[in-house]
Amino acid sequence: MSIQKLQEEIVDEFGMFDDWMQRYEYMIDLGKSLPLIEEKYKIDENIIKGCQSKVWVHAEMNDEKIEFTADSDAIITKGIIAILIRVFSGQHPKDIIEADTSFIDEIGLKEHLSPTRANGLVSMIKQLKMYAIAYQTQLN
Repeated sequence: MSIQKLQEEIVDEFGMFDDWMQRYEYMIDLGKSLPLIEEKYKIDENIIKGCQSKVWVHAEMNDEKIEFTADSDAIITKGIIAILIRVFSGQHPKDIIEADTSFIDEIGLKEHLSPTRANGLVSMIKQLKMYAIAYQTQLN
């Protein structure tokens, strides 16, 4: 499924909830369903810088598509990275690099996060795109 379709799916899902408490609960549930990163990848070099919580992300290239796994020590942050991984994992590096992430604003996520969590969200997106740039360079 394309990045755009996945983003539209997420916007629709968040639209089903009337208030932000329900959306936070949904994000927490998404975090619980996150494919966990292997313990061997929970190392300092896989921690996303700029996040208040610890967020580990590992990326591997399979058949010219990037597979991401992640974990976090905070439940909301784990939900945020779960949303991003759902959108970007299994995608071609070029598509990740070029992806518009305005769906984050559409679901109102950034405006309902504390400033430090909002900065962390930006750092997560930046790191996933950096992985994509690194893998795209290998493909060229």
